Order: sequence, then structure tokens, then C-alpha cells
Amino acid sequence: MNSPEFGLFLISILASVAGQFLLKAGALKLGRVNVDNWIGHLLSILSTPELLAGLACYGLGAFAYILLLTRVNLSIAGPAVSLTYIFSVLLGYFIFREAIPLSRAIGLGLIVSGVVLVIWKN
Repeated sequence: MNSPEFGLFLISILASVAGQFLLKAGALKLGRVNVDNWIGHLLSILSTPELLAGLACYGLGAFAYILLLTRVNLSIAGPAVSLTYIFSVLLGYFIFREAIPLSRAIGLGLIVSGVVLVIWKN
């Protein structure tokens, strides 16, 4: 991966992670959805700034990923963007105080190992 490709890769991952963070923050602001309040929640999505910003970040991430796919094989780009999962778990841990059980930590290690193997000397 050369510098422009790596830049697109980084933008795609960071924008997607930012999108996940903002969607979680917006979802916490909305509160729990249930049978009685789901219509109100659907309407609230359109007026919650964090949710709108999160969707915009996802759009930016998708745009960068599409541009990346014009330059890199899907067999490289697809697995590589799975690093988004790593950053999402770390955000959950540090920002939202979510636990990381041992089984999840092992799974994340396997994801990182898999990405390294996929992009190694390509």
C-alpha cells in the first residue's frame, strides 16, 4: 500500500470509528427503545446531532473506502478495514467504560493477526 492508498485506508477506518462513536453517543441520548416509544425514537433520530454526525461520518468512510477499492484489491482492503473493530472496542472501553472479556480480547488479537497476514508483503 502506497501513501495515497494508506491515506484513504486511514480515512475510511477513522471516519467509520468516529461514526460508531457518535451513533453510540446519540443512542445513549435517545434512551432505550421499546414497543411504546419506537415511533418517537425514529423521529428523534432526525433531530439528534450526534446521530446525524455519525451517519455523515459513515458516509465519509464509505466514500473513502470506495476510492480505496479503485486502487487496491478487495482481498486486501476488505480484511484490512476490519481494524475498525479494534478501534471500536477500544473506544467502548475507554469512553463508554465497556468491559473487554478475555474471549473478546483474544478475538481482537486474532483479527489483528489476520490483517497482518493478509497485507504482509503484498
